[in-house]
Amino acid sequence: MLITIIILIILGAFLAWGKFRSDIVTMLALMSLTVLDILTPQEAIAGFSNPVVLMLAGMFIVAGGINQTGLAKKLSIRLLHWGRKSELWLFVLVMLVTAFLSSFMSNYGTVALLLPIIVSMTREADLNARRFLMPMAFAASMGGMMTLIGAPPNLIVNEALIDAHFKGLEFFTVLPVGIILLVIGIIFLWFRSSYLEKSDRDKQAAERQTKSPQELIKEYQLADSLFRLQVPKESPILHTPLRDLAITNRYGITIVEIRNYQSPTDKILKSVSHYFANADSILNADDLIYVEGSFNDVNRFAEENDLTFVDTKQADNKIMAFDSEMKFDEIGVAEAVVLSSSKLINRQVRESGFRRRYQINILGIKRQGEYILHQVQREKIHAGDSLLIQGAWSNMDEMASEELDLVIVGQPMQEANKVVLEHKAGISALILFAMIISMAFNILPNVTSVLVAALLMIVTGCFRNVETAYNSIRWQNIVFFAAMLPMATAMNKTGASATISHGLVNFMGSLGPHAVLAALYVATSFFTLFVSNAATVIIFAPIAIQSAIVLNVSPYPFVLAVATAGVMCLASPYATPPNSLVLSPGHYTFGDFIRVGLPLQLIYVLVMIFALPLLYPF
Repeated sequence: MLITIIILIILGAFLAWGKFRSDIVTMLALMSLTVLDILTPQEAIAGFSNPVVLMLAGMFIVAGGINQTGLAKKLSIRLLHWGRKSELWLFVLVMLVTAFLSSFMSNYGTVALLLPIIVSMTREADLNARRFLMPMAFAASMGGMMTLIGAPPNLIVNEALIDAHFKGLEFFTVLPVGIILLVIGIIFLWFRSSYLEKSDRDKQAAERQTKSPQELIKEYQLADSLFRLQVPKESPILHTPLRDLAITNRYGITIVEIRNYQSPTDKILKSVSHYFANADSILNADDLIYVEGSFNDVNRFAEENDLTFVDTKQADNKIMAFDSEMKFDEIGVAEAVVLSSSKLINRQVRESGFRRRYQINILGIKRQGEYILHQVQREKIHAGDSLLIQGAWSNMDEMASEELDLVIVGQPMQEANKVVLEHKAGISALILFAMIISMAFNILPNVTSVLVAALLMIVTGCFRNVETAYNSIRWQNIVFFAAMLPMATAMNKTGASATISHGLVNFMGSLGPHAVLAALYVATSFFTLFVSNAATVIIFAPIAIQSAIVLNVSPYPFVLAVATAGVMCLASPYATPPNSLVLSPGHYTFGDFIRVGLPLQLIYVLVMIFALPLLYPF
């Protein structure tokens, strides 16, 4: 038992540290338990066939199909459009729509979907987006407590109940809890969120998220570091692929665009084609290239390769940065936020693979209000960074739908004319509805309902291809859950859960089951500040059930207290994916989450201690 507890403590410390990937750390802990003969090999790999893991994988595909067909986006825009005339009504609709979508989709997917829509709508209504983004993230967590599939902790406690030979939760068992959370959240956040818009500076910062290409160019001061160079006939870099020139490595600059003049002698009939510069691009005589970087680096590149600056000041022949209006008909710019769980973190920009996979450049980085514009390719990516990306709109559309490590935000994606499979929206709606009916009325087992729905999303063409469907699954999460679930088996097998439960009951039991429930809720809520909510709930769910058995009361209020506390962690921007997703676009600080999220989290503690036993009696 002691070895198991030590391994779990070390695991929790590494997860809280966040230096290493959660799935790798958890797999190492799992293998340690197996090598030490605490778990058998069969018990160690049981998580990969666990219904919770299979349902999570299936739900990623179902949610991906809803996004691919544009169903969720179309519904969201239509509903939120009703609230444009009133700030209060728009606020309420944002909360309701977010909670509704997150009750059937992942909270990460819901916030990623709604983020650019809400930023755009608040700008059009001349409202401060900061007042809406944090409440939207919180509403995604509230919606997770409305259905069995709304949040992973619900599935975890459901499986823990079944493993302990209790009846599992129904599809809408947690709905009353979610409604209470949402009502309290709307009332509290409407008044408390006014704190987020007190500063005019903050409002201006939030409004920078309009994300029109021209405004992004101005915000990142790209015009000050963008130069046009003409390639003369005698240049040594003619007819050589850019790959062989290694321009970025040698000079620290980026060729972002090439323009060919097919008929340079005829100013009337000449035609111009412009295209993204990739590794296979070859420069021809009289080509015009757009180069991004510091003047010294660009000037060195020009001098060593006999290139000519196009933009000069006529009076003193001083070289100027390109200051004309850029065209965004085919090649555009947008901003993307790096998620806290991204595998790009601590990698250099040139190692991101965006240029190779999507033909997309990273031109600048915004980090905590500071702009990094030179030597960008050598800069390491951090969680929460906003990246200024440039490439063909179609490539950004592909990147937005397939890349799981970041989310593209703001106005430019409307100009990208993103292609969704709108003709399949009705099919995806029917599949989702059928899945809900099957789970609500127990027509099929829950895991079967989800997997059938996921398969139907694929075979009916709700994805462009099967690869896109597989890419919609967050595999790091799947491996993490599969490796964490046997930890509960290890705790039960070694008696750790029973020992902790008896200690908890002996310490708090004299005060009644309400006190034990309160202790479980507070402990779970506290640990989710440092460790992922899924890992915390996996550890505390068997403790909650054992405590109920010792007290000879129903385990349902206890396990639901653990699930609710795990989902509703609001006091940290890194506790849940929705919180971290709005951190950079909303220009929030850690203190903002403390001032707004912590009071609401404490209110939920007090309310749930009394509400849960009323809804699910001891």
